[in-house]
Amino acid sequence: MKIALEEHVVFPAFLDYLGHAMPKVTPEVYADIVAQLSDFGERRLAAMDAAGVGRAVLSLSGPGVQIEPDTAVALRGARLANDLLATEIQRRPDRYAGFAHLALQDPVGAADELERCVRELGFVGAMVNGHTLGVYLDDPRYAPFWERLEALDVPLYLHPDDSFVKPYVLEGCDELLKPTWEWTFETASHALRLVFAGVFDRYPRARLILGHMGETLPYVLWRLDSRAALTTGNRPLAAPPSHYLRTNVYVTTSGQCADVPLIAALSALGEDRVLFSIDYPYEDSATAARFIENAAIDETVRDKVCRRNAQALLRLPAG
Repeated sequence: MKIALEEHVVFPAFLDYLGHAMPKVTPEVYADIVAQLSDFGERRLAAMDAAGVGRAVLSLSGPGVQIEPDTAVALRGARLANDLLATEIQRRPDRYAGFAHLALQDPVGAADELERCVRELGFVGAMVNGHTLGVYLDDPRYAPFWERLEALDVPLYLHPDDSFVKPYVLEGCDELLKPTWEWTFETASHALRLVFAGVFDRYPRARLILGHMGETLPYVLWRLDSRAALTTGNRPLAAPPSHYLRTNVYVTTSGQCADVPLIAALSALGEDRVLFSIDYPYEDSATAARFIENAAIDETVRDKVCRRNAQALLRLPAG
């Protein structure tokens, strides 16, 4: 039995937001993706069953209300998304759990909504889609949000989104935009902003989840420590950068179906820090399942990756 953590949904009211993040695909592919995102019944459950996924942690496909310029509209939209998701989870509580969708335009409002989702709706954490209108989560204005996240003892899944301003290095090379490469270095950089800004020194019990086997960060721990020790900054850390990536960060296998990044993540972060995910419907469930079932790891580690680590992190039932 597997638990999958990066499994997406959409509701009609959020389709306009969804279009901003969608890679260039044909109308037929787009229509099929929306149909899969919108389904909570036979089609989704069949894909889960075929992949041996007993429970999926569902989240609104980004960017959602994080790109909404009107804060009041964003707050109402986040609440609506969470209420709609909670209704679907309540229909199949044995198969689904949920991550909260948040309007971070208002940090206190986002913290309040997170608390409502955890305490009243039973959600197991939150998913945030990168920056919010160009503001990253290391900004001091997010102190109330981090305080609440730590107090609620739930993780934050940091999901990719487009750069606020397209990096010049990608000009003229649209093939590298969005999930091909842009989202990887955008999300890795966002996570490193949290580390180097001292977020985890101030909130040592805060937990962050990164998809796609850690957005390449497990490969660069030694160099991050080496260069951080060499350079002088105005914001000294209590420990080397790798300490926070090993202590406060978990990674999932979403969208990375290969042994090399899996073994690198396990070696760099430890066998308790890697969790199975698919990235449904943007990745093929059967491919993800075959990968983890046949990966070159021992059965104890496989069991941890497939389900036990998620059960421990999200306090999910063992059944």
